Amino acid sequence: MESNPHAPLTSFIDLMMDAVFAVDAHANIVFASASCERIFGYTPKEMVGKNMFDLMLPEDREVTRNSVVAVMSGHPQLHFENRYVHKNGQVVNIMWSARWSPADQLRIGVARDITERKRSESLQSALYSISEAAHTAEDLLKLFQRIHEIVGTLLPVDNFSVTLYDSETGQLSFPYHVDEFLQTPDPFTLIPGTFYAEIIHTGLPLLITPETMSARLEELRISFGMNPFCWLGVPLKSHKGTIGVLMVKSYPGGVSYNEQDQELLQFVSTQIATVIERQQMQARLQYMAKYDQLTDLPNRGFLHDRLKAALSTARAGEEQLSLLYIDLDKFKQVNDTLGHGIGDLLLQETASRLKLCVRESDTVARVGGDEFVILLQGSSLPGHAAWVAEKIRNAFNAPFTLEGHRLTIAPSIGVALYPEHGNDERQLLEYADKAMYLAKNKSLNND
Repeated sequence: MESNPHAPLTSFIDLMMDAVFAVDAHANIVFASASCERIFGYTPKEMVGKNMFDLMLPEDREVTRNSVVAVMSGHPQLHFENRYVHKNGQVVNIMWSARWSPADQLRIGVARDITERKRSESLQSALYSISEAAHTAEDLLKLFQRIHEIVGTLLPVDNFSVTLYDSETGQLSFPYHVDEFLQTPDPFTLIPGTFYAEIIHTGLPLLITPETMSARLEELRISFGMNPFCWLGVPLKSHKGTIGVLMVKSYPGGVSYNEQDQELLQFVSTQIATVIERQQMQARLQYMAKYDQLTDLPNRGFLHDRLKAALSTARAGEEQLSLLYIDLDKFKQVNDTLGHGIGDLLLQETASRLKLCVRESDTVARVGGDEFVILLQGSSLPGHAAWVAEKIRNAFNAPFTLEGHRLTIAPSIGVALYPEHGNDERQLLEYADKAMYLAKNKSLNND
């Protein structure tokens, strides 16, 4: 038997942790060491004959071509980095040392797997970026867009969505949704048995791999368009529980996510959930500063802001506006005899009836107790305010039925017109308030 003089060298190469490749001028593999299977998932026999660019992540092909040109021009590359798709669909980061052999017309390269190092570096960078995004994002949508970019430095995320869950209504909403084939869904009630429902109810991440996808979809019996190749969702958790799902997925031909990706995404989701919760808290505080908590109507402060803006518009365009100051007759008796619970229900129902009497552009505000103010803007009809006041009186002719109690409540209404009854917010409110008390006293005297 003829001995192989290169056998010791070949054995040494096969024992190396790094993989050694010989690639021709067209990027076709002519030799691969045994370590290539550990790094890329393919045996040397499977790799020989393949083109390196076919194994490469598409996003990295152009920069790699530039590197190849440099190597073949006599400029060795010692620390060039790019990414490949493992046989199992996962992405691996490779650092190359490569040179061109003119005698053999081959590019000789040593590939080192730096996936774990890159993952660690990317994670640290992502943490900083997420923290920065949390403090600079103007609103949640811009935050989600930035988070998508950040996660994209860690994983291939062509399909990425942030889904929020409202535990009170049971609805899912999709404030951020990027998908190759599926349009942004309208909000819908959480469907039992779906991937989303499993995550929200268990509070645990869910990874559906290509090996398990078919069986899970058959169990689901619900189609939302093209079936994914791989699906990974992690819960967005706050101190109240699961508030949503952060999801990435791939379609056939795409990457396959693994448990490391799941851990990474779960770590990122914790940061995102904290930001979402803080943003929601800030939005809630801003809402509470402007709206009455019982009726959800604008409060006194917000009414002043709107009235000030309306007066500015009216002065510029020489338009009219009017205020209706409304008080419920004998409201105190309702509280004293039936309790504050019934009184609160009466105020809420009053708010609903008042809103039905005006246009969307008008403002109905609760300014305290059983007092309400309506701001009517942009009407050119001199009798519009009187017409709305009569409409309100007619609306209150129907009795209120509140937890078995049947009540008939009449409103006292005072009207102030701009500019006849005042030139600023204080003058108009004072005039309407006095007109309301005159109407109330007249009503009481007639009883």
